[in-house]
Amino acid sequence: MGQFGRYYEEFTIDQVIKHTATKTVLECDNNLFTLLTMNHHPLHLDKEYCKTQKYGKILVVGTFVFSLVVGFTVSDISGKAIANLDYEKVDHNGPVFIGDTLRAETRILDKRESKSKKDRGIVYVETKAYNQKNELVLTFRRHVLIPKKRSK
Repeated sequence: MGQFGRYYEEFTIDQVIKHTATKTVLECDNNLFTLLTMNHHPLHLDKEYCKTQKYGKILVVGTFVFSLVVGFTVSDISGKAIANLDYEKVDHNGPVFIGDTLRAETRILDKRESKSKKDRGIVYVETKAYNQKNELVLTFRRHVLIPKKRSK
């Protein structure tokens, strides 16, 4: 296994990181997530109900899509993180359906050294997820507290 995560110094403003993790969303993924989170809305579970709605088929739960995409970013963004400080501006830009294959990329928007501890910094990022048709389906921003490399 290669490097897991990055140190503060390894992030550059405007850098775009294309995450290598991808996933095709399976019906069992969506079903398990709805059961685990108690989200039993028929839009996520009932094919017949969905036939009467806008898209005509089951929609994957948005919080599953969000969780999955955050997971895509761990090895590149938060693998060495001390903490994810916040998640903000989560936009569900388009629907995700069973069988869609998702990928993501993250842009480094800003970074600054911690004011209280000199051994770390805060990196501000925006992650975008796309389906197999290259349609934008999710965007979110977050601040991540990242350690600096130890000087030897």
